[in-house]
Amino acid sequence: MENHKNEGINFGRSLIVPSVQELAKQPITKIPPRYVRQHHQKPLPVSSDDTSNISVPVIDLHSLFATASESLTYSSELNKLHSAAKEWGFFQVINHGVSESLLEDFKREVLKFFKLPIEEKQKLCQKEDSQEGFGQLFVASEDQKLDWCDMFYVNSLPHKFRNSQIFQKLPPILREKLDAYSTEIKKLTVAILGQMAKALGMGNEEMSALFDDGTQFIRMNYYPPCPEPELALGFSPHSDATGLTILYQLTETPGLQIRKDGKWVSVKPLPNALVVNIGDIMDIVSNGVYKSIEHRGIVQSHNERVSVATFYSSSMGTEIGPAQSLVAKHNVAKFRRVTLEEYYKDFFARKLEGKSNLEFMKIEEFNEKAIYS
Repeated sequence: MENHKNEGINFGRSLIVPSVQELAKQPITKIPPRYVRQHHQKPLPVSSDDTSNISVPVIDLHSLFATASESLTYSSELNKLHSAAKEWGFFQVINHGVSESLLEDFKREVLKFFKLPIEEKQKLCQKEDSQEGFGQLFVASEDQKLDWCDMFYVNSLPHKFRNSQIFQKLPPILREKLDAYSTEIKKLTVAILGQMAKALGMGNEEMSALFDDGTQFIRMNYYPPCPEPELALGFSPHSDATGLTILYQLTETPGLQIRKDGKWVSVKPLPNALVVNIGDIMDIVSNGVYKSIEHRGIVQSHNERVSVATFYSSSMGTEIGPAQSLVAKHNVAKFRRVTLEEYYKDFFARKLEGKSNLEFMKIEEFNEKAIYS
């Protein structure tokens, strides 16, 4: 695939749809039919049993990054990380090293962006042949149900793959803060991946070869108040296609839910914490040891919700597949191998639906028990 420095990376397209934020400004009491989910898709209330009171694990990264690797504290926290990635696929990180001042500055500029007049945001609208810009993703057909959400999506790293036309149109301070934020989140992501390599028993060089010069995408999400929140979804249930995703929740409005043991569990952010989740690529690289988990966004009747998801994948030109050291260890490869470009083109060509992309990558005939023996 040919890449041009000023045009970013193009893995596909999404159909252009109206702004939900502009729709929500109108005095409507019912949402348009295209946003009304079928009965089995509607955001039923979270279970009132014990599962709903369970919180995702919390990992203290200071104990991993700044503690001697032979210490009991380090071993305990590394084991917590390993268990969280295997059993939950989601966890929150504290003492992550991203400065509070940068987080606050970036938050302020993202909130200002979504408050811009629609005429200003339309200057950054998606084009028909690309997902980058302001709009929605994964809209594959005209009759598809839509999410109650507006997004701004951009390739952020490496710099050579950025779409300069989009970046130059961003408000200058937002551009500056987004640049600083993307750099800090890359450092954090690569550091977490290094610890995961140790926990999995991979060679660190294997993880480094895949991810040290990885591709990063940032998606800013705005979920406006919805007059019928019980009928709509802010984001369809899905697992992320990436290696790791780091989510910064800018508002206190709850909305992120993960599927745990067949039930939807809300993820309540801790102050100054970031939410990390395993993506399909890490599920594949770990040969199925780490689990990418379905999650979704729900909406509220009176409160907006704003978040920023940073997706980190392997380097352009790499091949996605189970780590060779883990294939040797497990005596089986659970997933097939494809180039990163092939992988993403298939992902973006589909509507967002559960873990369909990971299922597409699975090798049908393998001895799954061998992985855990």
